[in-house]
Amino acid sequence: MENLRVDNKMMVMVMVIIGLLALYPLMVMADPIRHKVGGNKGWSPNVNYTEWSSHEHFLVGDWLWFIFDKHYYNILEVNKTSYENCIDNGFIKNLTRGGRDVVELKEARTYYYISSGGYCFHQMKVAVNVEEHQAPITASPPPIMNNSGSILPYVYTCTLIIVANVLFMILVSIGAL
Repeated sequence: MENLRVDNKMMVMVMVIIGLLALYPLMVMADPIRHKVGGNKGWSPNVNYTEWSSHEHFLVGDWLWFIFDKHYYNILEVNKTSYENCIDNGFIKNLTRGGRDVVELKEARTYYYISSGGYCFHQMKVAVNVEEHQAPITASPPPIMNNSGSILPYVYTCTLIIVANVLFMILVSIGAL
């Protein structure tokens, strides 16, 4: 009878561990990301922001973090035409606060930002294409590859499941459970 109790405990523990590990990729995907605009160079002239943004993946709820010298530069949200032509009057919103400014990306669309005072002509402009979160498909198994073409998140989850099961079996075999 006592062996039956250990087996029930084992079964419950295994189910809980597998369930939590299976949910891990979904929990990670839900967290917003703070993107430091321009990477290590921040918001400054002569940075290729088109290249920088092409290496980022922006989702609704993420944040842009602009780091810059507020005495020289600013952040203006503009429309596409003003972005393309570096027109700094008639902007949508001045987002400049103190040189360490964050902007929440609240909807799926392309956002356009420039710095005024002629700095836009020195490439101080960035276009950010924001996408909706992909809803997980529950009717079919998850794809083998994610959007970036990597199977690493799935390998990571499987590895965690295996490690958890091995640890659990060790604990059972030494009588800790």
